Order: sequence, then structure tokens, then C-alpha cells
Amino acid sequence: MFTDQLGRPLNTRTDLKRWKDLLQAAGVRSMRLHDARHTAATVLLILGVPERAAMGVMGWSSTSMAARYQHITEVVTGDIADRVGALLWVVEDADQTPGT
Repeated sequence: MFTDQLGRPLNTRTDLKRWKDLLQAAGVRSMRLHDARHTAATVLLILGVPERAAMGVMGWSSTSMAARYQHITEVVTGDIADRVGALLWVVEDADQTPGT
């Protein structure tokens, strides 16, 4: 349970209003507070945070939650392609002579 500065339970209307005010102040389109969980989970994926660590941060008890909340983005697929390409296609330094 989340509380205010005085330890009282948050009022859901107040919480939603604060969320909407934050979005407006940041110049971000309106969205549900729950959408921020998907964004946070996807950011953890983009950063390469291990699934077990992401589970701890997000409060998940099962790995199936990662599949639900983490979304594959072009950043993720691009990183995978770059890493596989670097593994398969090692580019030799043009200044080196063979055998050195």
C-alpha cells in the first residue's frame, strides 16, 4: 500500500490527478498510470537488466509477468542483430597484415 507524506492511504482520485499533472508538466500525452509499468518494464529490457533483477524491481513473482509487461522494441532487435553480426562477421583491422 502506498501512502502520502503523513502515512495515510493515497486517495485514488488525488493519485490520478497528480499522475495527470506530471504528464502534462512533462509534455507527455495522457495515459493510464498502469501504462507506466509497461514502459518501466520495457526500459529495463532495453537496458539489458537480467530478468531476475527486473522481477525484483517490478515486484513480479513469476517470469510470465516479464512476457506480459516487457515489449520488444526496435532498439532491442537492433541490439540483438548488432551483437549476432559482431559474433559472426568479425571485421579485421585493415592496417594489420595477416598473422600479426
